[in-house]
Amino acid sequence: MAKVEFQHVYKVYSNGFTAMKDLCLSIADGEFMVFVGPSGCGKSTALRMLAGLEEISAGKLIIGDEVVNNQSPQERNIAMVFQNYALYPHMTVRQNLDFPLRMRKVSKEERNQRVKDAAEKLGLTQLLDNRPKQMSGGQRQRVAMGRAIVRDPSVFLMDEPLSNLDAKMRVQIRTQIADLQRRMATTTVYVTHDQVEAMTMGDRVAVMRAGELQQVAPPQDLYDYPANVFVAGFIGSPAMNIFHTQLRREEDGTFTIAYGDKQLAIAPEIADRYSEIKRYVNKPIIAGLRPEAFFLADSNTPENRKIDVEVNTVEALGHEMIIYFKSPVSKIEIEDKGDPTEALENNLEENSSIAIARLGSYRELHHSSQLALAVDTTKLYLFDRKGMAIAN
Repeated sequence: MAKVEFQHVYKVYSNGFTAMKDLCLSIADGEFMVFVGPSGCGKSTALRMLAGLEEISAGKLIIGDEVVNNQSPQERNIAMVFQNYALYPHMTVRQNLDFPLRMRKVSKEERNQRVKDAAEKLGLTQLLDNRPKQMSGGQRQRVAMGRAIVRDPSVFLMDEPLSNLDAKMRVQIRTQIADLQRRMATTTVYVTHDQVEAMTMGDRVAVMRAGELQQVAPPQDLYDYPANVFVAGFIGSPAMNIFHTQLRREEDGTFTIAYGDKQLAIAPEIADRYSEIKRYVNKPIIAGLRPEAFFLADSNTPENRKIDVEVNTVEALGHEMIIYFKSPVSKIEIEDKGDPTEALENNLEENSSIAIARLGSYRELHHSSQLALAVDTTKLYLFDRKGMAIAN
């Protein structure tokens, strides 16, 4: 095993484009670290620099206790699993697994044992004499993983290895990868654009945007305590409803936020969590409500926790319904690139938008239905005008 450390790492291309800006990140021995973000955010660039496939423009990259900036990929003792499998089509599974060991001049006896062990771990024993064209996509991906495993590397690198698989197979293989990594306890860096993969697989998740690290934390912490509006909107499916509002304090001491012509009462535990909340009274702020913060109101729902909406679209998923409804506040969309502060300022105009709610299954809901929705403000998130989480 080996720890990995990025110390103020930059990647600037010859045309002046900066793909990575001051990346500082420490990955512990045996940790499963996932890089996630939209296309072009720098996650694959970080992985390729770690693999030695991209030169580092500035900063230090450390594997174990050794600075590896100037080492070739072969010298770094890493193994990489690619999106396209990269198997030799004329070789059997056994030969594909054996090939990297022969290149390293490992003895035949040890090669046979390593191939046998890897095949058993990945359920490939019955396929050792098959060629890639005789196997499914999921089986080929397991062979690609096996070829990495036999090398006994210090670090596993995985570059969107599941993107070529169908949805059912992705779920199956990602479970196998996570289980295998726990059993082998090898430091693993995994790159994906799929936040569901990131949340279900990683010990910690590093969220990237436009070449900059936005936040790194365990999956549940990213969900519960996003550092800024980009992380808040990116993590969670369907995405969080993020909008401009204004904070008030009522005569009874209750904090409220404006939602159209309504003042929604903030749950006391949320007000207590945001220790700096008093600084923002009577000031414009940004608020976020996840789709699961809404549910059907009843006679016990107080007026200051209820909104009346018109349904725009319904997605019936059997066990639940995703409701798109007309909202009286302008929804904030953060672009994948560019200045996030500028994007927030461009969304300042008050206009209606479409918000999302996740509800139980109700057959009578349809387009143009009028609903009274209760709002669970224990699931409310507060950000300042620049999109950074209010201190908590």
